Amino acid sequence: MSVSTTIQPPVSPDFAAIKQRQQKIWSSGDYAAVGATLQLMSELLCEAGDLRAGQRVLDVATGSGNAALAAARRFGEVTGIDYVPALLDRARERAQAERLAATFAPGDAEALPYPDASFDVVLSVVGVMFAPNQEQAARELLRVCRPGGTIGLANWTPDGFVGTMLRTVGRYVPPPAGLQSPSRWGDEARLRELFGNDIATLDIIQRGHNFRYRSPEHFVEFFFTHYGPTERAFAAIDAANQAQFTRDLTDIARRFNRAEDGSLVAPSDYLEVVAVKR
Repeated sequence: MSVSTTIQPPVSPDFAAIKQRQQKIWSSGDYAAVGATLQLMSELLCEAGDLRAGQRVLDVATGSGNAALAAARRFGEVTGIDYVPALLDRARERAQAERLAATFAPGDAEALPYPDASFDVVLSVVGVMFAPNQEQAARELLRVCRPGGTIGLANWTPDGFVGTMLRTVGRYVPPPAGLQSPSRWGDEARLRELFGNDIATLDIIQRGHNFRYRSPEHFVEFFFTHYGPTERAFAAIDAANQAQFTRDLTDIARRFNRAEDGSLVAPSDYLEVVAVKR
């Protein structure tokens, strides 16, 4: 007796619809408040990339401007782009307050509004990794970077604190079918796959960024209030699941916590990536 099997074709995500949903997610809460705690990652990345004064720098998915302002402190000619207008407004406020020269404009990481080879340095700190079409986003980073230029990234790893939290969010509000995890950008093999032969060198350091909060409970409350992905996921589920979601995130924070005084000091692994375009 023969048994026939039907092979289902892979699901092709609706990237346009996913992007619209993502814009709403990142527009909710107050990501700028979260971003303010991550500034050190951008400063370290600019040093790792040996950024020089006068270089043309693009910060992709700039959010409230962390990497763009770090580059501006080093006297780069800086542009930051994002698809959330409110975050661009916050970036402009910060630049004005610090008297830093940086331009901020609306833009999509998968369709950068600049000609080929426009920039000496292209940066993204836990930003471009959330673009739904990973291959297209990587192509755009490469396209706008000049030959011999630098692409600098900071990406959360799959098994670190943030990567674990994002997986937990996905259990309560599953991502669209066929969508790849943002944390794949935190895997060296995936980065080599995305950039392929278009880069001459790829230097990667695994670092840990310390999340410092008053307590594990304070961290969860802060992220439910300010971080779009957790804020929207919490709002989308019923009361029983909200209570369990809260317990799950608190347990994760406690598991990663290295403080012994009641506060939270939770290291989150990320890859610091410096690639030179061929």
